[in-house]
Amino acid sequence: MVIEGRVSVNGKIVEILGFKADPSKDHIKVDGRKLTHFEQKIILLLNKPRGYLSTVKDPKGRPAVLGLLKNVKWRIYPVGRLDFDAEGLLLLTNDGDLAHFLSHPRFSIPKTYLVKVAGVPEEKKLTRLKRGVMLEDGKAKAVSCSLIRQREKNSWVRVVVTEGRNHLVKRMFSAIGHSVLKLKRIEYGPIQLGDLPFGQFRYLTSEEMEKLRKLEATKG
Repeated sequence: MVIEGRVSVNGKIVEILGFKADPSKDHIKVDGRKLTHFEQKIILLLNKPRGYLSTVKDPKGRPAVLGLLKNVKWRIYPVGRLDFDAEGLLLLTNDGDLAHFLSHPRFSIPKTYLVKVAGVPEEKKLTRLKRGVMLEDGKAKAVSCSLIRQREKNSWVRVVVTEGRNHLVKRMFSAIGHSVLKLKRIEYGPIQLGDLPFGQFRYLTSEEMEKLRKLEATKG
């Protein structure tokens, strides 16, 4: 559109690709029509602590994740949900289309968790999770599931699922006889939690945003 001379800023036709303009201050027009509704699309990564709801606010007054986002001026919303007593990677955005893509089950976006469970599940039980277990709301299965650490009374399992049903991972492990003691999400699609401290957030990098756009273009 710039090459075709269709874009103007403050009454002057833009002739240079990459020209910078501030939509909150400048008068930007395309084909003579002013751009009146513009909102920068952002996405944040929060390392959610336990004891916070993945909602904007709670009628009962319980802590919500937005209370952790100091100095964020945009109206953003959590992508999907992470249980009140779970922790780890939570994405928040003002991009409704991207949020729909990442959370809708039709697109099967993988989510990776570290799960501390009571006891040590045998390999055949982990195989059951990969083949699928029947829950009250239908069959659920893990994309992958592997024992990564074990002790006498508990163990850690790395599990990947593509659904977002309520308490899904907890219910899957309950179905094979192992209650979940701790749940931490470490990856959402191509985005990794890394070493971000508890309760802290950061903006996604341009490289991470590009990975999400490519994933959306592939699956969308």
